[in-house]
Amino acid sequence: MLEKIDLETVVAIAEKAGKAIMEIYERDFIIEYKDDKSPLTEADTLSNEIICRALGEFYPEIPLLSEENKAVPYDERKSWEYYWCIDPIDGTKEFIKKNDEFTVNIALIHKDTPVLGVVYAPALGDMYKAKQGEGAFKNGIKLPTKQNLTPELSLHVVASKSHLSEETQAFIVALARTTNEIHQVSKGSSLKLCMVAEGEADIYPRLAPTMEWDTAAADAIVRESGKMTYQYTLDMSEEVPVVYNKADLLNPWFVVKELHK
Repeated sequence: MLEKIDLETVVAIAEKAGKAIMEIYERDFIIEYKDDKSPLTEADTLSNEIICRALGEFYPEIPLLSEENKAVPYDERKSWEYYWCIDPIDGTKEFIKKNDEFTVNIALIHKDTPVLGVVYAPALGDMYKAKQGEGAFKNGIKLPTKQNLTPELSLHVVASKSHLSEETQAFIVALARTTNEIHQVSKGSSLKLCMVAEGEADIYPRLAPTMEWDTAAADAIVRESGKMTYQYTLDMSEEVPVVYNKADLLNPWFVVKELHK
């Protein structure tokens, strides 16, 4: 199935959604709130419609899971071989704040593993893409573009701009035991995972809730760049990758970093 998917078709779908999002971004828009108190704008809804319609036309045999669609019961999902995992706007809070750090996320999942990912940041003009076995790219340049050869001297850590938990901050403080200097930056949306894929950051700890659609697309990019999204454990001695299409779509706490082979 994967060989039948044209990555550039998915890129074009993300670009189309991004264009529609930017038209709303550049004017006043209405903000609503979902049952879980998370914000929803007309841009989320429109982006979702564009992506789901286009994927349905190009790949009608592949089911869809989107943050903005009706929940699909696990009894139905568990038999899926492949499916699209979509977040039409990741970083809606950043969209509302108009700080440009929001993304369109489209991933293809094979069983429990992301095998294709497109992350488009329309306000920044950055396009990340990856397909299993073909590498990861930002604006056509192969990732990673940087490598930290002296992590014992300094580490670049990226953390959430809107959801920095006490546990995450404590994890970052503990990193000081293994390096001389820590440079901490904040970033919105799935751009944090992409920063690790690029090599702009060495590590992204997320000891706070996220959903599968928040990470799936960028996780595909992380994995194709030679990094990994690991489930968090107290001492990180067991490095188990994050998996997808679970009964509960809530991600475990995780740490994105260099892949240990």
